[in-house]
Amino acid sequence: MDFSWSEEQAAFRKEVTRFAKEELQDDVIRRDREEEFSWDLWHKCAKFGIQGLPVPPEYGGAGADILTTVGALEALGYGCRDNGFLFSLNAHMWTTEIPLMTFGTEEQKRRYLPKLISGEWVGLHAMTEPMSGSDAYSLRSRAERRGDRYVINGSKTFITNTQNASLFVIFANVDPSKGANGITAFLAEKGTPGLIIGQKLHKMGLRTSPMSELAMVDCEVPVENVLGGEGRGQAIFTSSMEWERTCILASHLGMMQRLLETSVKYAHDRRQFGQPIGKFSAIANKVADMEVRLETGRLLLYKAAWLKSQGGHALRAASMAKLYISEACIQSCLDAIQIQGGYGYMTEYEVERDLRDAISGKIYSGTSEIQRVIIAGFQGL
Repeated sequence: MDFSWSEEQAAFRKEVTRFAKEELQDDVIRRDREEEFSWDLWHKCAKFGIQGLPVPPEYGGAGADILTTVGALEALGYGCRDNGFLFSLNAHMWTTEIPLMTFGTEEQKRRYLPKLISGEWVGLHAMTEPMSGSDAYSLRSRAERRGDRYVINGSKTFITNTQNASLFVIFANVDPSKGANGITAFLAEKGTPGLIIGQKLHKMGLRTSPMSELAMVDCEVPVENVLGGEGRGQAIFTSSMEWERTCILASHLGMMQRLLETSVKYAHDRRQFGQPIGKFSAIANKVADMEVRLETGRLLLYKAAWLKSQGGHALRAASMAKLYISEACIQSCLDAIQIQGGYGYMTEYEVERDLRDAISGKIYSGTSEIQRVIIAGFQGL
């Protein structure tokens, strides 16, 4: 088994790291406090080519393979300290671009993908409802066909990118008697009559990534804006979740690498009782555990990405990677705060924000409990 990056991949990761360190730094402490999304960072990433990484060149993308894309997102997580921005970026790529790329008609792809890749548009995926979270397919949103249009009624919550989005992937059931087989995905553009942005939601972490409620009140969508065909919503959602679980936590690995390096430096520089604190086993053991978690997370995530690159079934591997990295990242944040003591608890040192941001990883894209259900299911349980 070859665990090395190719020369081209290694060079690209290095370039992404340089780009993130030089171009994606701003007053994130203030923006986190004020819950402000950065359009400047968004457009810089688009110009660099991040949004188009997994999309074929004929639609304006880079056509990068999934391993290269995961490597780039890891480098972004290392070089960019705005985890909320990276979350919005990932949500845009895996739950809007990828469903379009995989299930869209040629006309849909050519109409929407170039705008999503160029940074002109932001996309979102509206699945979660007030009464359906982990039970994702128990949707109450309904879509009724009337001639050449579908009329959608319902409400969504915890929707990322809502306030900035120009393209909405909305899930609703066209035939509740069919259960999950009646769920259909629709493409709706900003400004569509009956598509209403609800109240902004305020979060513990990822505060630079906007989140709101969404309502559809007699929202009319033309038949040609059905994504993948009527009743294909379950397949679209499952596919996008597999991509998201494989890729979205790559930036967590970058954060874990950054936390490890800053903790090691602090352990060398900080002296107590006449010696660097890293000489005390209580500190050194935490550093060792942080490195083990980082390398284990990489192995799990790279395996999931490799399986997808080979056309294999990656649901189990992606769930394992998502479960492990999301929980390992939280513990590494806690260890980094403990190593840095009072300084780690201070806002200006930014580790406390990493912890607040990391906690959500156990919830989005399927909770840790749901990942365990999926993994156990492969054992027949």
